[in-house]
Amino acid sequence: MALAPPDTTGLRTALIAEAKAAGFVAVGFCRPDAIPHAAEALEAFVEGGYHGEMAWMAERMAWRGNPAALWPEARSVIMLAESYTPPEDPRLVLGQSDRAAVSVYAQGKDYHDLVKKRLKRVGRWLIDKAPGSEIKVFVDTAPVMEKPLAQAAGLGWQGKHTNLLSRQFGNWVFLGSIFTTVDFAPDAAEVSHCGSCTSCLTACPTGAFEGEGRLNPKRCISYLTIEHKGPVPEDLRARMGNRIYGCDDCLAACPWNKFAVDAVDPGYGHRVGAPLLAELAELDDAAFRARFSGSPIKRIGRDRFLRNVLYAIGNSGRSELLPRAEALTGDPDPVVAEAAAWAAARLRG
Repeated sequence: MALAPPDTTGLRTALIAEAKAAGFVAVGFCRPDAIPHAAEALEAFVEGGYHGEMAWMAERMAWRGNPAALWPEARSVIMLAESYTPPEDPRLVLGQSDRAAVSVYAQGKDYHDLVKKRLKRVGRWLIDKAPGSEIKVFVDTAPVMEKPLAQAAGLGWQGKHTNLLSRQFGNWVFLGSIFTTVDFAPDAAEVSHCGSCTSCLTACPTGAFEGEGRLNPKRCISYLTIEHKGPVPEDLRARMGNRIYGCDDCLAACPWNKFAVDAVDPGYGHRVGAPLLAELAELDDAAFRARFSGSPIKRIGRDRFLRNVLYAIGNSGRSELLPRAEALTGDPDPVVAEAAAWAAARLRG
């Protein structure tokens, strides 16, 4: 007869306390096999071409769609949420056409580093309290579908905007996971509480939602400004406004954010702010790297960043920015040069 797993109730309670002391706003537990429909949904998404240039979504799909295959020895997945709630409505900057709108998540230090640091702290605590146990920690970059797992672990639900949200902390959260060989009792999965609300869907400036929970990334400003490498389709450029890195409109529109929890880590502070487009247009590669050192913005590189800045300049309606655009029409990067010509033509016209 198989032996019953050891009682981990006390360890579970203590781990939750440790995680919250580390700065996480919520903790939940689920089994590695808790999202049986994820693989099918992911396959349909990729086969439909919705992943665009995000080739990593098509890679290692067997692991991404089935967490149990990622690490067969794991018995539990601990999902943790960390708040990065902005101090004010991030849409306010959209009315300042001479300035750049940068997504809230990229305002401070790279969240991968900040979240992983806290995950490792909790993981080390668990190993110390459960000798012989093993862990693996993941933050976004591994083939792990954090949002379905977080819903399975009871942290919240995937809203109509596809992001995780909660009645306890809204939707301004980063997610991290700890896979472990410790057998914890799972939490009950959360269900949707969106009701008939469609605020997030109607807030999208490019109409990227094809239905509830159905986002076409190739029309999403976050995808276009961060993942997409070539010229942005012209019919979408004007809708981007002054958003040069990401977009927060669907997140900011969610009514559940009235319960948002303040960010704990000062590293998420608004270090980037709303910089002047004129200043950003003058950045060469070295200046770009220096200005955004330690920021997630740095990973897209100077050329893609300047492309986005030039679209914002073209949308600004400010004739004083025309010389900035004209100066970049001869840029060595053809995408930047084309964006500069488009922006200059818009400002002249």
